[in-house]
Amino acid sequence: MSTPSLDDVAHRVQRAAPLVAALSDAQRRNALVQAAASIRRHEAAILAANEQDQESAAAEGASPTVVDRLRLDANRIESMAQGLETVAALPDPVGVIVEQRTLANGLAIERVQVPLGIVGVIYENRPNVTCDVAGLCVRSGNVAFLRGSSGALHSNKAIVAALQEGFSDAGIPVDAVALVEDVSHENAIAFMQLTDVLDVLIPRGGPRLIRSMREHATVPIILDGDGNCHIYIDEFADLEMATTIVVNAKTQRPGVCNAMESLVLHESIAGEMLDMLSRTMPEVRLLGDERAIALDHRIEAATVDDFSTEFLDLVASVALVDSVHDAIDHIARHGSGHSEAIITRDQETAELFLSRVDAAAVLWNASTRFVDGGELGLGSEVGISTQKLHARGPMGLAALMSIKWVIRGEGQIRS
Repeated sequence: MSTPSLDDVAHRVQRAAPLVAALSDAQRRNALVQAAASIRRHEAAILAANEQDQESAAAEGASPTVVDRLRLDANRIESMAQGLETVAALPDPVGVIVEQRTLANGLAIERVQVPLGIVGVIYENRPNVTCDVAGLCVRSGNVAFLRGSSGALHSNKAIVAALQEGFSDAGIPVDAVALVEDVSHENAIAFMQLTDVLDVLIPRGGPRLIRSMREHATVPIILDGDGNCHIYIDEFADLEMATTIVVNAKTQRPGVCNAMESLVLHESIAGEMLDMLSRTMPEVRLLGDERAIALDHRIEAATVDDFSTEFLDLVASVALVDSVHDAIDHIARHGSGHSEAIITRDQETAELFLSRVDAAAVLWNASTRFVDGGELGLGSEVGISTQKLHARGPMGLAALMSIKWVIRGEGQIRS
């Protein structure tokens, strides 16, 4: 069977979009419930397809981090299905009146939430994104038009087939989710330029993908940018708590965007903290400034670029500072605007950090790994926006809505 052309798939999603937007709340809920059931039914097929992708990645010399992002197992597939059911149970975002008032001339004004339309997503390796994005889009009355990576193509095709079977069972258009199967570079650029098709485009990937989007995309973009996430350990920190949080944030899943990449230590606790971390996460390679190296000979010298790098691996930068103000300045210079945390027992210091640090999410005495749509009650997420217009932070249903002004009159004319 030949691979469908980009134009053919684009025409299908364009036909589906108004039909999906017109679905009732009950129909959209049921579609996700049926899709979850189909994902469970087709677990074996999805795992077999994923095994093909893993074997190809290993043969090409992919790092363990890349393979982990790609890997599916029974638990991850069940999480995908449960994510669909969780999103199905969320309140309907369509038609919500966000503002209502009557003008002096008698005009009744409402601002009402409506779907964006056709949401394009370009993403790398993680096949669970296929399921997350499709569920959120359909629940919010949108169509999901997806372009995954070549490395996850077999997995993505199997997941989309299962989702479409579930949508068919629910009686909604199967093209509520569609996958671009031509994963060539040229086709990716063409996808970024579907101005007559896509209402918004969201990238989920590394710096190279983001640069390509900035260079080539002609469609409005919501950037899911780098996750150079910092944890600042203050002079008033509980060091046992700090150790537990850092180990979780860095080592639980180092290949994801909300993992800690940069550690900032107040100089008064730095020596003790580094000693505790060397015992609790010896597998993590630390790249530090001169002050850090002077305290711990195991730390390698960092370059200036290392402090701004999203490693996505068992590597982290370490910098020492003299105050919370210095920590805030360090984060401002090197942060990516994703998620930044402070560990301290002093509320005044914490509140200063939370108010002054410019990021999509700021945390006090908690792991950066919590900055995730599922963890924050959104069911799942389309991505985590590091920009400030339209959406910021984990993007759930609300981020997939636009606004329509509804104006009701009784014959008023403008004088």
